[in-house]
Formats: sequence, structure tokens, C-alpha cells
Amino acid sequence: MGNIGLPQLLILLAIVLLVFGTKRVRSLGSDLGGAIREFRKGVGEDADAEKSNGENASSDDSKPAKD
Repeated sequence: MGNIGLPQLLILLAIVLLVFGTKRVRSLGSDLGGAIREFRKGVGEDADAEKSNGENASSDDSKPAKD
């Protein structure tokens, strides 16, 4: 496996356009973009949930223990 340069990428893009057509490639691109956007949103929500859980745990630890 060698390095892939700009000429190879352009040839690959031309072949993909010939095989699938511009309309299909455009819809695939928008679908992929939407999937990436949803993934980032989900990861961000998980990080926020973990952060808030960490804050709740640390505030529980700071309370004095009752005997």
C-alpha cells in the first residue's frame, strides 16, 4: 500500500461519479454528513451526562458522614 496522492484521488472520484452518478453521490454525501452530525451530538450529550454525574458524585463526597 503506497501513498495516495491528489492524482489518484481525482481518478477515484471520477470513477465514483461515473458509476453512481452525481445525484446519488450528492445524496450519499448529505446522508454521511447527517450521520456524522448526529454522532457528534450524541458524543457531546454523553460527555455532558458524565460531567454532570461527576459533579454530583463529588458533591456527595463533600458532605460530612453522619454517625
